[in-house]
Amino acid sequence: MKRFALFLGIGGFCTLLQFLLLIVFVESQLMSEVYASAAGYALSSLVNYWANYHYTFKSTRSHKDTFPKFVVAVAIGLSTNTALFAAFLFIFENYLPLPWVEPYLVAQVLATGITVVLNFLVHKIWIYRNH
Repeated sequence: MKRFALFLGIGGFCTLLQFLLLIVFVESQLMSEVYASAAGYALSSLVNYWANYHYTFKSTRSHKDTFPKFVVAVAIGLSTNTALFAAFLFIFENYLPLPWVEPYLVAQVLATGITVVLNFLVHKIWIYRNH
């Protein structure tokens, strides 16, 4: 349980970074919402790898062993996050308008909530197994 709490704390920080990047990319019109979500996820994943390697799982395995697995895990999480984000955004923009808040922020909150559980399981069972 302690590991999961630390994983959530680091994930929370990286999620804030992802949200910050999402907002900057969208509000500055550098990217559309879906691309901004994906870019924020990918960039914040680098911080996530470093922190989870050193603090959550205190891994002694070489980066040569863990980083390729992490890249696959990020691809799984990125795919999940992006698909969920796009689906929720579509729903909010077309069927359930949210006049009091930007729909892309609510879509990201929901996508993140689902993706974090999947990410923890992938990290625990596959990347940092036996730690």
